[in-house]
Amino acid sequence: MDNMMDNNKILQTLRTIKHPNHGEDIIQSKMVHNLRINDNQLTFDIKLRPQEDNLKLFLTTACTEAVQKIYPDGKVLINFIKEAKNDFANPLPQIKNIIAVASGKGGVGKSTVSLNLALALKNTGAKVGLMDADLYGPSMPTMLGLQDIKPKIQTVEGKPKMIPIEKYGIHSISLGYLLEAEQAVVLRGPRLGGIIKQFVFDCVWPALDYLIIDLPPGTGDIQLTLVQTIPLTAALMVTTPQDVAVADALKAMNMFLLPNVNVPILGVVENMSWFTPAELPDNKYYLFGQGGGEKLAKLGETSLLGNLPLVQSVREAGDEGIPFMEKTDHPAKEYFDKMVLELSKSLNKRNKQIGETNIVSVT
Repeated sequence: MDNMMDNNKILQTLRTIKHPNHGEDIIQSKMVHNLRINDNQLTFDIKLRPQEDNLKLFLTTACTEAVQKIYPDGKVLINFIKEAKNDFANPLPQIKNIIAVASGKGGVGKSTVSLNLALALKNTGAKVGLMDADLYGPSMPTMLGLQDIKPKIQTVEGKPKMIPIEKYGIHSISLGYLLEAEQAVVLRGPRLGGIIKQFVFDCVWPALDYLIIDLPPGTGDIQLTLVQTIPLTAALMVTTPQDVAVADALKAMNMFLLPNVNVPILGVVENMSWFTPAELPDNKYYLFGQGGGEKLAKLGETSLLGNLPLVQSVREAGDEGIPFMEKTDHPAKEYFDKMVLELSKSLNKRNKQIGETNIVSVT
């Protein structure tokens, strides 16, 4: 009787087996089904995606060896079940929420918002990644102080894959990591799409609570490739109060709301809402007008998640490679913390009311 298999011990043992592509264990990633114990025989199903046939030998060996370490006389029978072929299957199942940060025009601080949003979420205890999809202006290496660092390469199932670089507790990938600092980015549509797909398929992303994607401004090839490649949980719009920024942001937002794209809008962040000089901390100067973020949120039938001030030290922090969310008592932190709280509420509401966003086919 002492040698009878225990269900809890089996589950604990199977949790030590990691998926070689993304590192999440096979229990957490919901690959194991119908686990049955009959005396000293363990039987269970492993569900594989269409592209994972080559994992059968690895999983059979790993599961059998793990179980027989605690039950030397145990027999392990595994049935492999292939999911129905789906050309639009999620290639990043280990990531719970994928949030695209978008804008209509450049210069509104979208990259600064993306990076510090990722850090603010990390500060809540979440596991966070950051994809710099702004291929024409990949600024994350500078803002993270990683200009001279290259991603490590790991061979997975015979194919070389990049390991996102970890700093300040977040995992990031950027075209800037692969180029020399002075190298011009001259790319046309198909190549742009190819790089985005490399960031998805040829990177070993760990299990994450959030992947923040910093998009280029506007509605172009990169945005279309992205929604055709991964299921975005939602989009976050960034604008300044200025009318011209709002007008362009509305066009970008409407792309996500197209019936054949149908990506929910998480909310609007109004950046550079006012300027407060360090020597006059109680003064607010509305350099770009007022009410643009609220106007955009109303037009998109979504909510204004926060107003962020224009602070000189935010720019300085980005140039130094030490983001302000990593600094103690920075004057802008309280605004980001409030914004992340509202974003979390909006995301929870979205996830309760709507299922996973579909990967779309745009014609």
